[in-house]
Amino acid sequence: MCKKQMPVSLYRVCPLSFWRQTVRSIDCFVISLIMGTLFLIAPAPLVNAAEMRDIELTDGSVITGEVVSMSKGIYTVRSATLGTLRIEASKVRVIRWRDSGAPGDTEGRAKSLEDKMLADGDIMAAISALQNDPDFQKVLRDPEIMRAVQAGDIAALMKNPEFMKLLNNQTVQDINKRLAR
Repeated sequence: MCKKQMPVSLYRVCPLSFWRQTVRSIDCFVISLIMGTLFLIAPAPLVNAAEMRDIELTDGSVITGEVVSMSKGIYTVRSATLGTLRIEASKVRVIRWRDSGAPGDTEGRAKSLEDKMLADGDIMAAISALQNDPDFQKVLRDPEIMRAVQAGDIAALMKNPEFMKLLNNQTVQDINKRLAR
């Protein structure tokens, strides 16, 4: 029923099937990058901030804790054993999801976020528009960023100025606000 060629006004009649079809045609890197970006900036209702992470530092030590915030190049981490720590981003090698013993948690959260995005025609239109944004294109062509996205290396992404510029992109911020509703 829904065809890619239908007028914009009809997208609201059957948006889910249209956007599912459209999303299949969007490059996987684009979706991965957008979802990775949204996970980094998503408010608490979308991403459980109390999730434990393994933070590997450049000296080889590993801190287990909740990443509370990242501002001005400083991570605030709450550790059960060490209390609240402030760690410079330059001293962080990688941040990994902690294996909580519930293997589907992260996948479930990603699926939930994806479903919410797919069900909202305005979000999908914004994502489609983002693909044509010159800053976004620059990020997609950066092999360092793409490796970090594929590896889930949050620390590397947060250190990359081009990626940080993308986080502040108005369209990305608008998508995040819509998802928070």
